Amino acid sequence: MDQLTITHLKQSAGDSPISASVDAQLQSCVTKTTKSGKPYLELVLADSIDQFTLKIWENLPQFKSAQKLPPESFLRLAGDWTQNQYGLDAQRWDFRPLNAGETADLLTGDPETSVKQRQDWQTITQLCQDISDPRLHALCQLFTDRYGLRFQRTAAARKNHHARRGGLVEHVAQMMRSAMALTTVYTDLNTDLLITGILFHDCGKMWENTYPETGFAQPFDLQGEMLGHIPLGIDLASRLWSEMIGDSPKVWNDLFPLTSDVRIHLLHLIASHHGTYEFGSPTLPRTPEAILLHHIDNIDAKYEMFKQAYSIAPELAPGIQQKQFPLPANLVTPLAHFPKDAETPRSAAPAAPAEVAEVAEVAEVAEVAEVAEVAETAPEPVVETPKPKPAPKKSPKPTTPVADTPPQPKLKEEPVKTAPKKAKEPEDAPELEDEFQAQPFTGELF
Repeated sequence: MDQLTITHLKQSAGDSPISASVDAQLQSCVTKTTKSGKPYLELVLADSIDQFTLKIWENLPQFKSAQKLPPESFLRLAGDWTQNQYGLDAQRWDFRPLNAGETADLLTGDPETSVKQRQDWQTITQLCQDISDPRLHALCQLFTDRYGLRFQRTAAARKNHHARRGGLVEHVAQMMRSAMALTTVYTDLNTDLLITGILFHDCGKMWENTYPETGFAQPFDLQGEMLGHIPLGIDLASRLWSEMIGDSPKVWNDLFPLTSDVRIHLLHLIASHHGTYEFGSPTLPRTPEAILLHHIDNIDAKYEMFKQAYSIAPELAPGIQQKQFPLPANLVTPLAHFPKDAETPRSAAPAAPAEVAEVAEVAEVAEVAEVAEVAETAPEPVVETPKPKPAPKKSPKPTTPVADTPPQPKLKEEPVKTAPKKAKEPEDAPELEDEFQAQPFTGELF
């Protein structure tokens, strides 16, 4: 029988039952009644990254034993699992308490997720170490030293996105990576301020969505309920700032930008990161860093919602899955990536400019060579020079005796009348129609 996490069980179970066991902690056990008045139990079970609800009907042997379970019990449930639109269901199943070693392994978390969260925490601390502004650098160092362990077991939310132990670390690390990528495009952004703002923007959730050291249930905290994470985050950053400034060297008073300006810009990032009044921000984003932080936060949350929804949403048709709250519509399978190592047919692939130039050059060289070769092998043409024709011999005119004639009187010569020459038209003289068209109309139409 396979040992699965809750997430893997959800991904594997369907209409056909699968045999598997899953370790989880009991979050709650509530007795409810059906429409016909029959009692049943509703158990909420969780591990480090996910949770599910299981119903136990009155006629099952596990009904009475489950009622006796102490709160926050660590259990192993084994049986045949199916999944429908209402969630997971078990058949021919049973449960038992985990021993000490199994409990320790469960609290460590899913191995894949644990490795990822450790890497994400290293990303956060390294980017904080790279901050140049000494005031923001000292503030981040003070925060991670004092609240690092609590931060690493806090969720980014109670549901919808990164709602798991350590989810806030994943969320903040990915936001920092996105911010660093964007600062290479928008180079005038204050990177030190942006990284610090991302670290602190959800720090109030350590009193709103945190987990105990040995459990997967998010307890409710009076401060988190009464104030919310934005006011709590502003308060925490202000208190740490005051403590840091009290221990800071006097030379910080001469730094630029002014220490008071750095502080208020940081607090503004925390206050405005929800983007609008209706979503809980006491002010709207008023700087480039503030608007960027708001959108990075929203993008990473929505992307995580899509990832989670694809893994659990029922299929409505090929490539279409059922809408999952709070996403706005049914899900459609994303377009697959084109394989980078795929060979494109030569007839279909457009040649690169360099390749076209190279081919043209080769063709030109080949053509010149071919012409030269033909010229070398072709025989030289024989040109015949025509011989000059001999001039025809003139026959002598016969001589006849000419009689003497009396001299004639000279006649008056009259000039030859010729037709008057027509004046030569210039070659570029326009046609009559063109001449009229070339002149603009200056009269009135009516």
